[in-house]
Amino acid sequence: MGNLVAIVGRPNVGKSTLFNRLTKSRQAIVNEEAGTTRDRQYGKVEWCGKEFSIVDTGGWVVNSEDIFEGEINKQVAIAIEEADVILFVVDVMNGITDLDEHVAHILRRANKPVVLVANKADTFSSQYDSAEFYSFGLGDPYCVSAINGSGTGDLLDWVVSKFTKEDKEPVVEDIPRFAVVGRPNAGKSSIVNAFIGEERNIVTDIAGTTRDATYTRYDKFGFDFYLVDTAGIRKKGKVNEDLEYYSVIRSIRAIENADVCILMIDATRGIEGQDLNIFSIIQKNKKGLVVCVNKWDLVEDKSNKAIKEMERAIRERFAPFVDFPIIYTSALTKQRIFKVLETSVEVYKNRKRQVPTAKLNEVLLPLIENFPPPSNKGKYIKIKYVTQLKGTYVPSFAFFCNLPQWVKEPYKRFLENKIRENWTFTGTPIHIFVREK
Repeated sequence: MGNLVAIVGRPNVGKSTLFNRLTKSRQAIVNEEAGTTRDRQYGKVEWCGKEFSIVDTGGWVVNSEDIFEGEINKQVAIAIEEADVILFVVDVMNGITDLDEHVAHILRRANKPVVLVANKADTFSSQYDSAEFYSFGLGDPYCVSAINGSGTGDLLDWVVSKFTKEDKEPVVEDIPRFAVVGRPNAGKSSIVNAFIGEERNIVTDIAGTTRDATYTRYDKFGFDFYLVDTAGIRKKGKVNEDLEYYSVIRSIRAIENADVCILMIDATRGIEGQDLNIFSIIQKNKKGLVVCVNKWDLVEDKSNKAIKEMERAIRERFAPFVDFPIIYTSALTKQRIFKVLETSVEVYKNRKRQVPTAKLNEVLLPLIENFPPPSNKGKYIKIKYVTQLKGTYVPSFAFFCNLPQWVKEPYKRFLENKIRENWTFTGTPIHIFVREK
């Protein structure tokens, strides 16, 4: 599965602007102040028919007080550890600073392809200033301007040429792939061990390279699926494990390789920012979702009211996507472990569900008659026909009407809710397309 590119560099060299430019989005908040990037640090880039993931490591700096050396060391360490290609961003206007030297020194020793990106080369003459960056010993600097986009095409050409691994589709198809993801210490390993039990002989390890996801085939009790595990989670020694952001960057690989993600939440701590980060990556990749509230054995108040309260809190934070199962588990006492697997299999089936066109029209058209899309400038929108698209990655429905451009988000959400009310698509995202008939 995909390649991962990491952006590193000292604060305020325009990492976020570059990230936005490459992902063609304006997600990351860009501000003159150093260290403003907080959470939007993951996106997908498509170039020349290749797709890869890009991560702006600056987004994980936890406290900007010790913003300099310590934090940058962590960022660079993560990038070297996890990424396939590293973009080292420097600022042509300001030239070389001690901190740049420091990063370059670490990157020179890393055994990874590094691209030196001289950003803020907004004018032609500023390209000559980039010559001083040759002193890093990291090869030719690529002059780009993240603000106006010049030079980014050449940069992407270079990045794509550096990818060594081809997209190898893993192992047997048509078998669901489940990934267990979550913050450190939410009980991922324990639940994986509980699934697999100690009878290791029914587990075949199909190892990818160390960095890739490994697939563990699980076939007993009538189940047959792969557990996707990022090998990185195995080695404790390398990294100081309390680094929250490793968990997010590690999860990226597992999530991209899975069909259904089992998101572990620690019942004793509730939902935290990092859970939302991981959730948003699952959403971006359009994966199925099962939420596991783990360590349920440690919660004092197990009344129905407490359960409802917890559930409401979770759905509220993950809105607008609320149609997913929540299971209260304990990996320690193996409570409801089985249910997690059953539910994951159901979610997988929901992803594959096809609703016959006749049924769709019979149920949805009367509902649409009663609640037509709001008219726009006196034009009435008539939806005539609906069908489910075949062979799509997530369940996708096409609604055919006379003026598709006037059908806005809220109405699409209404249509999605109606589909969910009538057919089970629990745990999987749905795509709604409105097309001209």
